[in-house]
Amino acid sequence: MFDTLKSLGFDLATTNHAEAILRHDFPGEAAALEEVLAGFAISMPELIGGGGGESGQTQRMRRALDGAGWRKHNFAVQTIVDGVVREAISHEIDHVKRGAAGTLALEIEWNNKDPFFDRDLENFQRLHAQSAISLGVIVTRGASMQDGFKARITQWLLDHDLSSEDDLDRLGIGDRTARQKAKVAGQVSRGTPFHEAFAHFFVADKFGPSTTHWAKLEDRVRRGVGNPCPLLLIGLPLGILSDLAPEGAAEGRLL
Repeated sequence: MFDTLKSLGFDLATTNHAEAILRHDFPGEAAALEEVLAGFAISMPELIGGGGGESGQTQRMRRALDGAGWRKHNFAVQTIVDGVVREAISHEIDHVKRGAAGTLALEIEWNNKDPFFDRDLENFQRLHAQSAISLGVIVTRGASMQDGFKARITQWLLDHDLSSEDDLDRLGIGDRTARQKAKVAGQVSRGTPFHEAFAHFFVADKFGPSTTHWAKLEDRVRRGVGNPCPLLLIGLPLGILSDLAPEGAAEGRLL
């Protein structure tokens, strides 16, 4: 299962018989999810120009999932005693897919603070306990992406001769705070090449160790957060970063 994603370097893990559930009860839904993720790419100008946020890349993934039937849904859970509502709790899930055998819930954590994993996993746990979902899915940055960001960005800047803030501004990817620019300038003044200084501070500021990525998700799952809800965990690999020429920055899209 998910052989295409494995061949592309995606991180994949399952818990509590999630793979068997997907294979036997949700093969069509799993195949559609794999198709969306296998076709997803992020251009380097888009990554840097987006500042690490959700403005471009994640919104495109969300639209693709929505087009495949994974729609936002608000689960409302009520406790009623003698006709009186004693408790009412809602859980908004960004992507829900209903099938003949049950319901799948999916959250994308591209670049939030890592406690968002706790929220997602605990929501899945509660919904599963109420038989509202059969399985929860989390998509986040994979290990190869997290570990390879700095070298990948450094090399891309070098390959395209982007050696100053002016070069980035001309491409429309230089929208950063004065503090961030000053930190890079300080390193450059001490002899560090611009591409190395930029990559170092960009990754540290935007994709630091306390954000949502594979290692942080694995840690929580190992500790049992979300149990006993069956889980499918998916990590986006470094290979989805597309080495487009700078002039193609506006063309980053699902390929």
